Amino acid sequence: MTDIVVVGSLNVDVVVPLDELPAAGQTVLSAADHSRAGGGKGANQAVAAARLGRSVAMVGAVGDDAEGQWLTGLLAAEGVDTSAVLRAPRPTGQAIVLVTADGDSTIAVSSGANMWLAPEHLRPYADLIGDAAAVLLQQEIDAAVVAAVVAAARGLVVVNPAPARPIDAATLARVDVLVPNRGELAALAGAAVPAGAGPAGTGPSEGVDSLAAMARSLGTRGPVVVTLGADGALVVTADREHLVPAEPVVAADATGAGDTFCAALADALLDGAAIDDAARWASRAAAVTVTRPGAMASAPRRAEVLAVG
Repeated sequence: MTDIVVVGSLNVDVVVPLDELPAAGQTVLSAADHSRAGGGKGANQAVAAARLGRSVAMVGAVGDDAEGQWLTGLLAAEGVDTSAVLRAPRPTGQAIVLVTADGDSTIAVSSGANMWLAPEHLRPYADLIGDAAAVLLQQEIDAAVVAAVVAAARGLVVVNPAPARPIDAATLARVDVLVPNRGELAALAGAAVPAGAGPAGTGPSEGVDSLAAMARSLGTRGPVVVTLGADGALVVTADREHLVPAEPVVAADATGAGDTFCAALADALLDGAAIDDAARWASRAAAVTVTRPGAMASAPRRAEVLAVG
């Protein structure tokens, strides 16, 4: 049995360091060199889980091109089983990542092969998905694929609804742990981000009740863990909410922090941790990620997470 099967995206990240992010219509020059790195939310989560010591298989698609071969090689080097990564008649996904020295980032994604993946492509891997101790998904793939995987999984189902888009009620009802950020939660609930709980707010406390109400309205069969960036994470169950503070660190690049959080959350839950403790472990792992550049490359190993705090 594989510990974690990740079904999701694989991208080549082109990272451009900037002093400031451009406004609409603005051109911003950078004296720093751009770089190429492995990415995609699915691939990032797979590598993060593998670095924590889990057996991991990746299900997804890349192009039948040099970049797809390079990406699968990166995952294989991390110990991720890539035998279920298909070669598509579309280019490998690309992400253009603009990132500032203080960790702010803006990302534009050309999905390519990721959106080619369809439910019928999953049939040869039904046992792999069904027998996994945990299945981890995101939304950089087609919604029909997410729904099919959630329906087929028999282990723990963890869904990171990023980027934000609707999820049908039947699929949400089969999710064991949903891990949105504030904006994704509001989008799923069809509501505005509550005052005091947005990125420009003074902190999460004023919006906790609203976030909890939105989380409970979604109808998942397990907890919702709302990631709040520097404000930590909010664990919402049927009868209570608990705020897990973020570890105090100096952020260098927030890219990939959410992916590390999701992988570490699944890791802890498979060890039998209670949801509050699992969120605390995930926050510690994400804290390491934001202290260094990159997405996939910044995921910590277990010993590094243990050293936090």
